[in-house]
Amino acid sequence: MSSTSLVRGGEVPTSGKTNERPGTRAVARHIRMSASKARAVLDLIRNKDVQSADEILRFSERDAAIVIRKVLASAVANAEHNDDQIPEDLYVAACFADEGKTMRRMRPRARGRASRIRKRSCHITVIVARMPERELERRRSIEAARPGSRAARRAGQQQAEGRRRQLRRARQEALAPEHDHDHDGHDHDGHDHDHDDVAIEVDQVTADDIEALAETEEILRDEPLTDAEVIEDETAGTQQAETLADHEGDAEVTMAEDDRETK
Repeated sequence: MSSTSLVRGGEVPTSGKTNERPGTRAVARHIRMSASKARAVLDLIRNKDVQSADEILRFSERDAAIVIRKVLASAVANAEHNDDQIPEDLYVAACFADEGKTMRRMRPRARGRASRIRKRSCHITVIVARMPERELERRRSIEAARPGSRAARRAGQQQAEGRRRQLRRARQEALAPEHDHDHDGHDHDGHDHDHDDVAIEVDQVTADDIEALAETEEILRDEPLTDAEVIEDETAGTQQAETLADHEGDAEVTMAEDDRETK
């Protein structure tokens, strides 16, 4: 029995009436099989989370697993739509099979005798409930620590997005033009200009984020760009193309002047 699929602290007390047990239930009545055959399969999924229970029933070779899997899916659907529960937070709190009606038939035997055939039936009940808070926290911490999990990917994307915003802010500060001073309207003696310190701080921030930029580009290579980022990339490409065209024009003018001087 796996320690990750078994819910800790989730045992339901068996004292009292069966109909008074807590949780969301689903019942399949008058199933044409004996209760003992159904109980053998129900024992496999008791106190398991619904995902593990569904996997066990899916790959079970017993015919009772087909019916019990449908009952389990019905109980989960009832909890989701009627009680506003999250399916991932549910587990099998209780499951049992009660004996139903038994049909009696006769089989002819030798010497004019007859033997009795009992066609048994059962009522299958599956109750699902929400896991305890401590168990949910334990599972979430394990899922977040597991590499490649959804929670780990989400945390990595958030961290990469934070680095990306920080780097974009540092670039904007580095490329921002210096603020204009009204040198005639205020006193320079009482005003301390620390332009050199500001430039040094901006350079330091940009230098520290070069490695973070490389890692961020690798992580966010497959992520779709937002509309603002698309407009920013198009603007940067247009400016780069205009700068390249200006350099080419200056080079052609310089070459023409050199040829004119040579002649």
